[in-house]
Amino acid sequence: MNIPFEKNNALQQRAARVMPLGVNSNFRYWGEGITPYMSRAKGGCLWDADGNRYIDYRMAFGPIILGHADEAVNAKVKEEIDLGTLAAMTYELEVEVIEKIVALCPGVEMARLACSGTEATMHAIRVARAYTGRQVILKFEGNYHGFHDYTLWSTYAPAETYGNKNSPIAVPSSSGIPKALNELIITLPFNDFDVLDKTLKAYGYQIAAIITEPCQGNCAAILPLPGFLQFIRQKCDEYGIVFILDEVKTGFRIANGGAQEYYGIKPDLATYAKALGNGYPAAAFGGKKEIMSIVGQGVAQGGTYTNNKPGVAAAWATLDALQKQPILQTIAQRGQRLMDGVRAIFAQAGIPAVVQGYPAMFTFAVGVEQVTCQREWSNTEKEYYLRLMDALMERGVMPDHDPREPWFLCYAHSEADVDETLNAMEEAVKKVNR
Repeated sequence: MNIPFEKNNALQQRAARVMPLGVNSNFRYWGEGITPYMSRAKGGCLWDADGNRYIDYRMAFGPIILGHADEAVNAKVKEEIDLGTLAAMTYELEVEVIEKIVALCPGVEMARLACSGTEATMHAIRVARAYTGRQVILKFEGNYHGFHDYTLWSTYAPAETYGNKNSPIAVPSSSGIPKALNELIITLPFNDFDVLDKTLKAYGYQIAAIITEPCQGNCAAILPLPGFLQFIRQKCDEYGIVFILDEVKTGFRIANGGAQEYYGIKPDLATYAKALGNGYPAAAFGGKKEIMSIVGQGVAQGGTYTNNKPGVAAAWATLDALQKQPILQTIAQRGQRLMDGVRAIFAQAGIPAVVQGYPAMFTFAVGVEQVTCQREWSNTEKEYYLRLMDALMERGVMPDHDPREPWFLCYAHSEADVDETLNAMEEAVKKVNR
């Protein structure tokens, strides 16, 4: 790093003595001597341990939709925690949060709260299995649905390990995942209508759920091809499969009603986290009343902290703001200007690049003209992308140090932030050799 980084490195060495890799999530580890540690964050900016200030486009991996340390959200949390932080009973604010979710999300008639996206997808899968009486889950390569063993397959592995696209190999994304679970998972390339159709003709009546992100939020923000989500909906109806739309990243970010509103589609179940609480631990899963009503009727779901007051209060305040202010419209306007600017910079430099995703959540892939699935993304210039990120960090702009992870915008990002980012991007592209 060509910026002051001594305190960051010292903190990494200290943390590594008591925490694996010196972090509490593998995704926060960038490498020895380059991993930043946060000092504080406010609005659209973040300061590291050395006091370096960055325009933050990680946004805590997506949760920060209003801005870091939002005053209204924090005020609501402070108000509510003085009344108690946790109880072994339900309180009215929880009910109001669920009512807001149901009002905003077209496909949600009933819902329950959770603490993380992992919990939300885990519970949704259990409900789908209970509802259908089936066990097999179908997911798409490159999609990430949390850290539980049932879906942590074919997520980060090199694409060449996946086998032929007509007969894909499900690859566990970690040691420690039981091999027996391979019998309960089918993985397919994203956006491939024919392969999905053929697979369902062979196994459709064994499948409990198809779970997918609307766009590949952990693989370069790859969008669904026109009609692909609708095709999943159609095929789920045909084979009696529960359609789980994982909106952990897109929910309350690309539209108030998430991808359901954006694409005009209603899944059977949907999962939420991230932007729901603007950085506080809040998550939810919900869907059709007919399906959700089996919870508690022989179907287990719970969690001591599912109604933690800080998370519930933050969700209430965040959803209230989304309902009353033009938050996502403003983010979309600024994000679109940033996307267009990045695209123009690459075009002017004569560098082939695909800028894709949504204005509130996008990224780019270099060296290709299109990317529709993880297999195609594997051919992009990932090392060049990382060197660009290093150059941006030195210029006070912080995307994630992972070419799979999108850039996230929040309401606090200003037009001036967009200008500064584009200037830094133009300088970085000129400096960094392919």
